Amino acid sequence: MTMFVLANLFTKIPLDSWVNDGVDWLTKHLSSFFDAIQSGGNAVMNTTTDILTAIPVWLFIIGMTLIVVVLSHKKWGFPLFTLIGLLIIENQGLWSDLMNTFTLVIMASLISVIIGVPLGIWMAKNETVNKIIQPILDFMQTMPAFVYLIPAVAFFGIGVVPGVFASVIFALPPTVRMSCLGIKQVPTDLKEAAESFGSTGRQQLFKLELPLAKGTIFSGINQTLMLALSMVVVASMIGAPGLGRGILSAVQDADVGKGFVNGISLVVLAIIMDRLTQKINQTPKQKAETPKHHWKGWTVLASVIIMAGTGIVTTITSASSQKETIKIAYVQWDSEVASSNVLAQALRQHGYDVEMTSLDNAIVWQSVANGEADVSVSSWLPTTHAAQYKKYKDQLDLLGPNLKGATNGLTVPTYMDVNSIEDLQNQAGKQITGIEPGAGISKLAKDTIKAYGLDKKGWKLSESSTGAMTVALDKAIKAKQEIIVTGWQPHWMFQKYDLKYLKDPKKTMGSEESINTIVRKGLKEDKPDAYKALDKFHWTKEDMSSVMLDMDDGKSPKQAANKWIKNHQSQVNSWFK
Repeated sequence: MTMFVLANLFTKIPLDSWVNDGVDWLTKHLSSFFDAIQSGGNAVMNTTTDILTAIPVWLFIIGMTLIVVVLSHKKWGFPLFTLIGLLIIENQGLWSDLMNTFTLVIMASLISVIIGVPLGIWMAKNETVNKIIQPILDFMQTMPAFVYLIPAVAFFGIGVVPGVFASVIFALPPTVRMSCLGIKQVPTDLKEAAESFGSTGRQQLFKLELPLAKGTIFSGINQTLMLALSMVVVASMIGAPGLGRGILSAVQDADVGKGFVNGISLVVLAIIMDRLTQKINQTPKQKAETPKHHWKGWTVLASVIIMAGTGIVTTITSASSQKETIKIAYVQWDSEVASSNVLAQALRQHGYDVEMTSLDNAIVWQSVANGEADVSVSSWLPTTHAAQYKKYKDQLDLLGPNLKGATNGLTVPTYMDVNSIEDLQNQAGKQITGIEPGAGISKLAKDTIKAYGLDKKGWKLSESSTGAMTVALDKAIKAKQEIIVTGWQPHWMFQKYDLKYLKDPKKTMGSEESINTIVRKGLKEDKPDAYKALDKFHWTKEDMSSVMLDMDDGKSPKQAANKWIKNHQSQVNSWFK
């Protein structure tokens, strides 16, 4: 109690401000350094992914299965799992995502090993260093992984590089700790014997300590691999490609099937990598029991060389024929998924390569402003995204509306006996079911609660995701229960259910809006033809609603977009004239 009183005698320590100022200082003064790392990292990892993706799928599956067969020593369970698992991933159309994830995990693990093993050895040799590093490792392991995304985006923007950065911080500690432990566990009498025979410190390390500590160090590396894999979904929130994007999308859409398919693909990759590292990390006893066949080593090496060589040759030969690439950043809202996919498919139809990256709304604006994305067609103005536009308007180009007549509002089923926000009392348990915290409509809903004095009555906004909101709405309507959600049009839920907006006399939820196209500075000069097409892109609320309804009925976003394009081909062609 005394400590509590004493703590309240002092003003609040501005830790958050200090951290923000520190990150801002680093971003400002070391921007060239971070840009160099991002450029180099993107080049290395994109090249690695291109090579892996260029390997014919059948060759990769056969080669990997052959390697596993050789390492398994006549045990067929693991090879069979590898073959079937990889075939399932290819069957589900997730091979490219698998290669992106594999690159991210391997790079993050490799960097962790390069840093972690020497650092662990240093800690084992120097007690002062050990005392300094241990608390830092505790901090790295216990800090929530999501926190690492904030400086990652500030330093490196979006994409695979910040994903690797966050993964390294999270996955590094086991390698450091186990390397330190392995060196410390080397028997003292062996060290003394080595010293008595005149061995130097370097000879003692490389010929005695590291060989004896190898098993412990490899256990740490194995844990680092698994932790890097666990960061795949988190890293996808800042644009890292791979299976994590599919899982994140499934969570946001409450799509159990999609989440399972992407999740089981990640499980297959994790088991294969885990078992392979275990096969490599054999104990001296296991090595002695294993018959030595030199042809097995040559078989593994030949398989790797053939796969890598094929990928490199294919990548080089196809590099000259690459198309112009357009990078689209979008938010995982049904309306923006629909518009972004229609635009992407139209661009592909007219000869462009398209990279689509799903991000939080705030990061979408930042990525376009920083030039890491070319375009976004997800900007609700003048109200919903007013704060983002005010912040970034000097760093991007606003091309104007691609859809007019969009609206926001607190939405209820028509069977509810309430018509205005002013009339709200105890309906729906004094809870408004919202979507993502970073969404503009979420901020409007919070402002609305305060403007109408609902906060004083105990009303709260329950933020979740778009998918969770629509699932809750569907469940409530089927049970004829009261529910209030943050709704917007166009959206398929207004076609599927009987819904109404609550009247908003104070206009805190905004009036009629338009959805706008924003592009990065310099796009007009870099890609003038694409710029013209993006400037001409437009459609109606009915168009968007039809695509969203097809998506809700089970079509993939690409399938729904292609269906709409097929029925409106002349309109799509006019965007490119």
